[in-house]
Amino acid sequence: SFARIQFTPDLMPADISGTTIVAEVEHPDGRRAREFTFQPGPIFAQIVLADEINRATPKTQSALLEAMQERSVTVAGVSHPLPRPFLVMATQNPLEQEGTYPLPEAQLDRFFFKLLVGYSSRAEMGEILNRTTAGVSAEIMPVLDAAAILQVQQLVQRAVIAPHIQDYAV
Repeated sequence: SFARIQFTPDLMPADISGTTIVAEVEHPDGRRAREFTFQPGPIFAQIVLADEINRATPKTQSALLEAMQERSVTVAGVSHPLPRPFLVMATQNPLEQEGTYPLPEAQLDRFFFKLLVGYSSRAEMGEILNRTTAGVSAEIMPVLDAAAILQVQQLVQRAVIAPHIQDYAV
């Protein structure tokens, strides 16, 4: 599953993690009752695109950090595990842009790499326009499902590393 979260200064933590609501529930014996039920937010997707991540307030950043670190979300004192695999891809605005917050160091080190994207050339902009406005949709074929990704992750954890290679990496 996929979710895109557009971060804005008015985005609240519950907007991404979900919230507990009062819902009318019908029981098997036919009686109706009001009960608290959890409505999961968009963070419960397996792939989350967090757009303009540093426009969110520190409280919302904290909710995202919990999801990325703990692989779970706590709402109303109840912890809800996130689906596996779970991946966050994020974009951020330059810090000198108005309405941005610096990301906490604890959150920055959760990202595997940082890619700086400069301005496109005139030819590249033309190609972008051709690809997005020609009325042709690319056919996307899945290569792996969630179970296969989890299996590969377990396989990588069993890889043997020679001590001198590990020392070099350290």
